[in-house]
Amino acid sequence: MKFGIDRLLAEPDLRKPLDGKRVALVAHPASVTADLTHSLDALIGAGVNVTSAFGPQHGLKGDKQDNMVETADETDPQYGIPVFSLYGEVRRPTGQMMSSADVFLFDLQDLGCRIYTFVTTLLYLLEEASKHGKSVWVLDRPNPAGRPVEGTKLVPGHESFVGAAPMPMRHGLTMGEMGHWFIRHLGLDVDYRVIAMHDWLPEVGPGFGWPTERIWINPSPNAASLNMARAYAGTVMIEGATLSEGRGTTRPLELLFGAPDLDAKAVLAEMQRVGPEWLKGCALRDCWFEPTFHKHVGTLCNALMIHAEGPFYDHEAFRPWRLQALAFKAIRNLHPDYPIWRGKDFKYEYTDDVLAIDVINGGPSLREWVDDRSATVGDLDAIASPDEAAWREEVAELLLY
Repeated sequence: MKFGIDRLLAEPDLRKPLDGKRVALVAHPASVTADLTHSLDALIGAGVNVTSAFGPQHGLKGDKQDNMVETADETDPQYGIPVFSLYGEVRRPTGQMMSSADVFLFDLQDLGCRIYTFVTTLLYLLEEASKHGKSVWVLDRPNPAGRPVEGTKLVPGHESFVGAAPMPMRHGLTMGEMGHWFIRHLGLDVDYRVIAMHDWLPEVGPGFGWPTERIWINPSPNAASLNMARAYAGTVMIEGATLSEGRGTTRPLELLFGAPDLDAKAVLAEMQRVGPEWLKGCALRDCWFEPTFHKHVGTLCNALMIHAEGPFYDHEAFRPWRLQALAFKAIRNLHPDYPIWRGKDFKYEYTDDVLAIDVINGGPSLREWVDDRSATVGDLDAIASPDEAAWREEVAELLLY
């Protein structure tokens, strides 16, 4: 199979509309061809007139390790073109940035999750392209989490840089498809095209979204594996909790929690008691770690590791958003006064006076469900399932594969 960048390079007819145009590339370290050439080098090598480049959160080089670490603009030392940061002084491209090119090629590997900020970067680019009369092409790449949809839709009024629009946490779309949804949803007037993948089969194993013949390259520093990409729609919620998500270790965001004062086996037993149906599709293993930075730095933590991989993975059964919610619920049941949630003093992605967990989930319903001692797994299903069904119906005609 071929990714969008590979087709663009291999098929001259696809590149022909770029003749005589100034071209910008939005990219990160995972923006590579099948032979691992970075897209910037490959496009310039193919004769495309690349006049600027853009880096999203974590930078074009992917060198910014933690969240909310900004990247400065720079000049590419090899090609002498400006490299603009879309996670620095601005997150939305300015008029000056938009004036640097006629066509903007968007070649970011995504994880298939609303909170992963590359989704919002695409939206902002489309909106600015509409204002300035520019063209946007998405060089499509796989959604490694595949087609499953999960989570409540973002509640209007809760938009943020990690919540672009009313979509569920796990949206099931490629970036090319998401661009079509943004344009339709917001009524944007923009010249938009998708260089589609060839033979992407998201429901076929063993990858179920990620073609296993392709090398995994971290699209962001803590997206270190396919296992992380599958679990992320759940584990990202820990960023809104006092619990560790494993930052400061080699396997971040592949854990349901880590803490020095919790018994992982006891939490797992409570999860099995409360919602055994939400444990399907993966294996959970208790483990220990000592973070070298971030939450609980230098302190021994007990944790539950997710293995949504190998013989333990069932693509249809695995539901990471519910699995993570269940872990929170089990901790709340065992320890009613445990301070699970980070307070409003923690400004998650530059928001003010709102709990990070609510920013992440695009509303308060999941947190309220966890904290309601009488709430059951059926109650959360009743909240999320209608949103999931509505989203599947809403995007069905936009699917390209």
